[in-house]
Amino acid sequence: MTRLCWLLLAALAALPLGACSKNEPRDERPCECGPTTPVVDPALLAFLSQARSAHHVADAREATGDQGGALAALQALTAAAKPPGKAPEVEEVLADTRARIADLSSQLGRFDDADAAIAAGLENAPSPTYFRGHLFEVRGAVEERREKALRVKGDGQEADRARERSLAAYEEAMRIQAQVIRETIDGSAGRAAPAPSSSK
Repeated sequence: MTRLCWLLLAALAALPLGACSKNEPRDERPCECGPTTPVVDPALLAFLSQARSAHHVADAREATGDQGGALAALQALTAAAKPPGKAPEVEEVLADTRARIADLSSQLGRFDDADAAIAAGLENAPSPTYFRGHLFEVRGAVEERREKALRVKGDGQEADRARERSLAAYEEAMRIQAQVIRETIDGSAGRAAPAPSSSK
């Protein structure tokens, strides 16, 4: 199972499936819904299911060497209608899907398409998160492939530039992921710290 499938399963598991649905009449629900009861968003559930299916199709196509078919499945997902608003789960899935599109595109030598996918993915992940760091990691791989293609063409100067861009992207990925780790550790330490005593 791909890492994105685990992400989607975790997102689905986190949603309150036993809670009240927006589309379900109150008198037919088995639960009592108060003002603080979480509500299942059917559009979000549908999108996550659609994304999981798209990545399964991409996995199957890629396993048989059909990278073009894998790309088509992923591009159909990014072009499809999205749930209203900017749910974090949707933005993360789109960022990760676009990273995969960029990776596949660069394997096919479609470097402009790869660049566009990464740029779009960075809009989905504007803050320092794993997903933003992963996009820079993929950018590093894209530039590595571009460098090799340029050297085959005999364009050593442009290949050298691609190599520098690759190294810069990998370094940025490392910086972002280090920040994510630090913030996670700091946040965990803050939650674990005992509350100060008010007694004297």
